[in-house]
Amino acid sequence: MTTARTWAVALTGVDGHLVEVEADLSNQTPDFKIIGLPDKSLAEAVQRVHNACKNSALDLPRRRLTVNLSPASLPKQGSAFDLSIAVSALAAGGALSTRAIAGTVHLGELGLDGRLRPVPGVLPAVFAAARAGFETVIVPRANEAEARLVPGVEVRSAGTLSEVAVWHGADIEVLDADPVSVAAPVVEEAPDLDLADVVGQEDAVNALVAAAAGGHHLLLSGPPGAGKTMLARRLPGILPPLSEEESLEVASIRSLSGESVRSLSVMPPLEAPHHSASVGALVGGGSRVVRPGAISRAHRGVLFLDEAAEFSRVALDALRQPLETGAIEVSRSGMTALFPARFQLVMALNPCPCGNYGVRGAECLCPSLAIRRYATRLSGPLRDRIDIELRVARVSASRAMTGDRAALTSEVARRRVLEARECATERWRGTPWRRNGDVPGTRLRQPDIRIAAAARAPLDRALERGTLTLRGYDRVLRLAWTMADLEGAGRPGPDEVGRALYLKRGFGS
Repeated sequence: MTTARTWAVALTGVDGHLVEVEADLSNQTPDFKIIGLPDKSLAEAVQRVHNACKNSALDLPRRRLTVNLSPASLPKQGSAFDLSIAVSALAAGGALSTRAIAGTVHLGELGLDGRLRPVPGVLPAVFAAARAGFETVIVPRANEAEARLVPGVEVRSAGTLSEVAVWHGADIEVLDADPVSVAAPVVEEAPDLDLADVVGQEDAVNALVAAAAGGHHLLLSGPPGAGKTMLARRLPGILPPLSEEESLEVASIRSLSGESVRSLSVMPPLEAPHHSASVGALVGGGSRVVRPGAISRAHRGVLFLDEAAEFSRVALDALRQPLETGAIEVSRSGMTALFPARFQLVMALNPCPCGNYGVRGAECLCPSLAIRRYATRLSGPLRDRIDIELRVARVSASRAMTGDRAALTSEVARRRVLEARECATERWRGTPWRRNGDVPGTRLRQPDIRIAAAARAPLDRALERGTLTLRGYDRVLRLAWTMADLEGAGRPGPDEVGRALYLKRGFGS
């Protein structure tokens, strides 16, 4: 037999595409070629495979060996194809059973000594294999725990190429080598962040609960020390736990980022990039391998931008498209990667560069031009996508020193959020939406769901005067429905619309 076939997985973003790896031997000048649009790291697999086979007592035939990665139009990246290339090449030479490898997906990088090294993105790759109907996947031993998170597929882990070859019928001795391990993830004990620790910020806490209940974006404005960061870091703790499907999505992104994934977490993620982060760090990218950025790592969770005005204008405006679509498309020469990015945006903003503008008893040293320029660092289109704009004031000394905890705890707030989400889920049953913050404005303005004219009168007047754009109008409607769900009302009334408009336009605006 001079031709053999097996399977691997090519990743573009979080999407896995099955790749048929076929090897063919011909009676020409001995050579080893890989074709099918491989990148540079994949082209270097020739030397890795040759040495790994030699050191595993598995000699490749001294003939012209051509390995084709099909479909040839799909870009292939990384070293995860090493194992499938080696297996198909050995089977083409008769060392392995062609029938045994034909229905198996092989993932892993080969070391020169024949050991299997872990690779990133195993979770989405195994998930793609399971969806394609494959029953068996072979992965490096260091990736075993991650691969077993995918149900419905048999995962076999190996430490060396010789071990895989024996499974496929090779008559050799398995090398006694220590398997390559991966550093165990540092499991830090989650800090006990409770809303009850927030004292003297009742309006801010209520706005945070509304943001969690409807999936609304939030802008916190106020002087340093007012509690903006404290509030933002408590938002994931009152969000509903992730479902199994959502946990797999979050874990897949962590795997693509190169993190070691050994279990599924139901806690929504929190990403808080530094204000010096570049556009690529936020949206994702890379020169050779495209990696997810902060907005994708915050998928199904919270993206917190502290000192938002210190981020570059270009980086902030890059958030506008994923805020609307829930995904980010990263384009590179010859390929496009799509990453999910359905996150809740929370931004913290100081009133001026020194932070004391408008603060009672504090002196602001910033020129008026600097204050005006600082306030416009967030573009109008970006602010238009924010549902809640909240001005947070510093807590007085008398309230801070009482030692009393706030009445609303994270546990109670989470129950309120879950009840409000259930109301929204029932309302939008049979539609693609589950949260009020995801519903398009065109749907909210339909006659069967439209808020009564008397209730939305102040909102209509704001739109007519030009103080609200149509996008802002729709966001107030979404927020009004969330207010109604939190109150247990069947439909928003004047009070709910008024509170929503108040929060959208910001305190003192």
